[in-house]
Amino acid sequence: MDSSLEWKRVAVASLVLAISAVARGEIPQIQLACGTIPTSIYPGESVTVHAIANSVSTKRHVNVLYKWSGAGVTGEGATAHVATADSMKAGTYSVSAEVLEGKPGKEGQKPGESATCSASYTVKEFEPPTVSCSATPSTIMPDSSGIIECKGTSPQNRPLTYSYSTSAGTIHGTGIVAIFSGHSSTPSGPITVTCSVEDDNHHSASTQITIMIQAPPPPLQSHVRTLCSLSFGLDKKHPTRLDDQGKACLNEIALSLQADPDAKVVLAADSTAAEKEETAKQETLAASYMGHGDVQYFAGQRAVNAKDYLVRKKGIDASRVVLAIGSGDSQMVHNYLVPAGAAFNEDMAGTNWINETEFTPEEHHTVAWRPRAIEKGQ
Repeated sequence: MDSSLEWKRVAVASLVLAISAVARGEIPQIQLACGTIPTSIYPGESVTVHAIANSVSTKRHVNVLYKWSGAGVTGEGATAHVATADSMKAGTYSVSAEVLEGKPGKEGQKPGESATCSASYTVKEFEPPTVSCSATPSTIMPDSSGIIECKGTSPQNRPLTYSYSTSAGTIHGTGIVAIFSGHSSTPSGPITVTCSVEDDNHHSASTQITIMIQAPPPPLQSHVRTLCSLSFGLDKKHPTRLDDQGKACLNEIALSLQADPDAKVVLAADSTAAEKEETAKQETLAASYMGHGDVQYFAGQRAVNAKDYLVRKKGIDASRVVLAIGSGDSQMVHNYLVPAGAAFNEDMAGTNWINETEFTPEEHHTVAWRPRAIEKGQ
């Protein structure tokens, strides 16, 4: 039964008994009943205590005094208040009251002029908070970020503090919003983010959400790109010398290299079957003279002449121009742009490189070649 109703019932019953005693001519006995409102509280809430006394004395100049006792109790007269603290532990607490009746200065000295009562109230434990969280977006790339929003609720409106942790990546925030950041090294798959709230009484709650880290796309594979080709077939007398058409092609190649500072160019030069046969005869003849004789390597000379134009005339760094022997039967130099990350040998299998130290660039006439210059791949 509610104690506030109980003490009222007792008070009424006491009053009835007192009236009956008067009717019977007996000495009146003062009665006192106590009650608390409310009977159950949380720490920090206040309690009101009421005391009802039934004085049946009909004499004049009779005082009725009230005295209160109990932790945190203050009051005068028939009503008192209990101020509880936030730190008050859960449990049941009592408040006591005493009533004294009588002439001024002599209250309670005669039989039947005093009475006591007590009432109790219960302090309940604070309820723990609850928390819910969400991630926006819930799927991100490894080096991206997302917003974590958490909403904590305390049933008794206690102040809350927020904290976050994550199984990978990093997370920053101490309020209802935090920022999750991945890194390029963050593994793909689910990442667990833990959101926690704690009230000022160290009651806490936490929840977990999942952020999905997408696998990064495979890096773009760079491939060799075919550029314009040089033809050396127009000048029959000088089949390794550049002409104006060839220079125009090399001008375009220079622009491509300037547009991509990390790229290189491969100049893959061919020679005809007849030229290869002539070179072989020159090598045989030179060998019969103990290495004293001129040997002309057509493909290599074409490549060297083209590189010389790019380096001296167009200002291209020599390290960015690589010379190779092609496998074709022609008087062409085929040119390829090789971006950073591209593998020329994979895209253009079977290519042999030229030893440039065996050649001297020529511009307007054929230069006598140094003896025993052997071109790889011919």
